Amino acid sequence: MGVITYSQEFKSAIAPSRMFKALILDSHNVIPKIVPEGIKSVEFIEGDGGVGSIKKTNFAESSPIKYTKHKIDALDMDNYYCKYSLIESGVQFDKIDFVVYEVKFVATDSGCICKMTSEYHAKEGCELKEDDIKQGKDKALGLVKSIEEYLLANPDVCA
Repeated sequence: MGVITYSQEFKSAIAPSRMFKALILDSHNVIPKIVPEGIKSVEFIEGDGGVGSIKKTNFAESSPIKYTKHKIDALDMDNYYCKYSLIESGVQFDKIDFVVYEVKFVATDSGCICKMTSEYHAKEGCELKEDDIKQGKDKALGLVKSIEEYLLANPDVCA
């Protein structure tokens, strides 16, 4: 089983505490408000948001993926870090067995840097190429940018 790891960084004018709260801690409330055309709802089906919790994201009717389930593997609220795994999806992936994500927000003088790493674990006998995972990477970055825009326009949210 092969593993492809992708890392990307995104500079934000938002403080790391607000980005972490919006994207990780309060995402079940924030994200459906920001992108209702793409995400219908986010809910905890196990736990309360801490390590071991499972979060289900329900996508809009127009999406080819109806839902995903993520398990929180590690959470460090003091250092704005979260590690979580895609454990189930409403769509069968031909080549991907599972995906592990790490997100960390690092303070800067004018906001933060969002560091995102994704590990794509290929199914036995399959080889992953960048085209196989490009759409997911692009959507993740688009979501981060949408959240930043929303927080800039709404300074009291996740304050």
